[in-house]
Amino acid sequence: MTPPPSRRRRGTTGSTAPTRNLPRRGAIRRAQAITTYGVGSLIAVDQESFIVAGIDGAAEQWPRDEAPVIREPRLARVLGVSHFRLPPASGDDSRDGIRVRRFPLWHHCPECHALDHVGKFNSPPGRNECGECAEPLVPSRFVVACEDGHVSDFPYRDWLHRKRRGEGAAVSCDGRMSLRSSGRTSSLRSVVLSCSCGVPEVSMEGSFRAGALKTELNIGCRGERPWLKDAPRLDCSLTPRTLQRGSSAVWQPVLRSALSIPPWSDTRVNALDKHWDKLRGCTSLVEMEIHLKHIFDGMPSPVSAREALDLVAAMEAEDPSGEDTPDRDQEQRYRALRDLEYRRLCAGNPEESDRHTEQFVCEPPIGDEKPLIGLGLVTPMLAKKLREVRALKAFTRVIDPETSAEGHEAQLSLAPTDWLPAMEVHGEGVFLRFDEEKIGGWAELPVVAARVARMRRRHQQVLTERASDPTRVPLSPADPRMVLLHTLAHVMINEWSLDSGYPAASLRERIYSGDEMAGVLIYTATSDSAGSLGGLVAQGEIDRLAQAVRSAVHRAEWCSADPLCIETEISGTGGTNLAACHACVMLPETSCEYNNGLLDRALLVGTPEDPSIGFLSHLLAH
Repeated sequence: MTPPPSRRRRGTTGSTAPTRNLPRRGAIRRAQAITTYGVGSLIAVDQESFIVAGIDGAAEQWPRDEAPVIREPRLARVLGVSHFRLPPASGDDSRDGIRVRRFPLWHHCPECHALDHVGKFNSPPGRNECGECAEPLVPSRFVVACEDGHVSDFPYRDWLHRKRRGEGAAVSCDGRMSLRSSGRTSSLRSVVLSCSCGVPEVSMEGSFRAGALKTELNIGCRGERPWLKDAPRLDCSLTPRTLQRGSSAVWQPVLRSALSIPPWSDTRVNALDKHWDKLRGCTSLVEMEIHLKHIFDGMPSPVSAREALDLVAAMEAEDPSGEDTPDRDQEQRYRALRDLEYRRLCAGNPEESDRHTEQFVCEPPIGDEKPLIGLGLVTPMLAKKLREVRALKAFTRVIDPETSAEGHEAQLSLAPTDWLPAMEVHGEGVFLRFDEEKIGGWAELPVVAARVARMRRRHQQVLTERASDPTRVPLSPADPRMVLLHTLAHVMINEWSLDSGYPAASLRERIYSGDEMAGVLIYTATSDSAGSLGGLVAQGEIDRLAQAVRSAVHRAEWCSADPLCIETEISGTGGTNLAACHACVMLPETSCEYNNGLLDRALLVGTPEDPSIGFLSHLLAH
């Protein structure tokens, strides 16, 4: 999606002029600055292309009223920051915005077909057009990137002169290059390069092959980071890949999220944000009362001394001294955060009529649980109020963030910062849990364990190949209960999207899988009021839920791609799926935590040869 251009210019007397005299290039939504057009991404505006700049200096550039602070203590501790910031709005009334830099720098003129660096077209001031033809310049369609996040312009001159590299022509030639399309086909063979030096013209065919730049040109990664101002080139041993400028492989966000759960989900707690260093030293009720009186200058504290002591105790329990250190694996802390969420979702948090400041309300449905008998589920929980904070931690190129190690994550800034860009969404959800005894017995079946082991081996191989440090390869999370939970979440999202009125892309999954965890939260993922209309919570009422589960299982029994789908031995990115395709259980990328990997419909419904593989295959008995 291309952001809309500016609707009008600003800067006249009496207008809301930007704080810095920088040209306005377009507008995006705040959520897109986290999920679609975040730091390091390429963004097209009209016929121009830019890369979103890093957050160095953004803390001072972004107005506090347009880019407010977001608090989520648990997630902040996991990511090693003190707070988050909502990216500024980019509407006509905004005083500032997100910085961008022109990229790629190679352009061509559609009229005279000249291909060169943008600075050599003699464009009029403030205009991106050919100085000879007065035609708008077209940014390069192609860029090169590596798995460490570096990105550069495509080496057109080297590619065109590659057959004469032995003669030194590729280095010394300063002829005028041209790019044109023969129009014969829509393939890369029709994109033709030529040069005034007389070298035979060549096409772009073959430039997208893995390793083509290394084998054809002997060119390695240049280690360029154009999204960071004045960033030096890094030594990089990885082989770059040619990518389409608009490809999703050019930029994918590494997001970390957390639910606001008690005691931090009460908005009254925010008043103490700047004072925890002092409050954590309080050991008695009297001492806490004195500190609160000093903090609020004698005015009543929104949080009582007893509540403040409880918060300190919770903080110490979650962040004990000496444990939250840089040496501790961040993923371990993130998993510990999920454990806390799981326990709170199981315990619930009833709604109280006198508490309007609570952002987490979770209760069991009212009614007889008999309809759930035979489904392998225990009593669901209805999350009537949810707040989720999603932070942009880093980004990846070429590889998916779900299958990359931290070493491949490109950073958002040149210098370390104590904050990260983030967004918050408010909504609702339904929390489903499997009966621990039933899922434990099913997961130990040899045929189930063997089927999932094939998926885990392939996923582990992908993780090993993409790890930057062979000694720190992350372990695949694939096990029978995780794959079952993941697949169930997908079929339930598809089912509820048909029954509740929410499109599948507006629903998300949150998987809780472990030795003593077997749950999935399906919740609304929208950042507007549509996320709290009650339509999804209503699906969690026991009668409706039982009917929806049975319907979803029956719907998953057959796929329009069967028998190829159910009989496949390998599918999905990296071969990490079995019986799963876009015709049955795959979801929009915004809905899935694992990039549509680690899915197997057979674990729900079984296979024609062995129905016992399916945890809920007994629901299909006629």
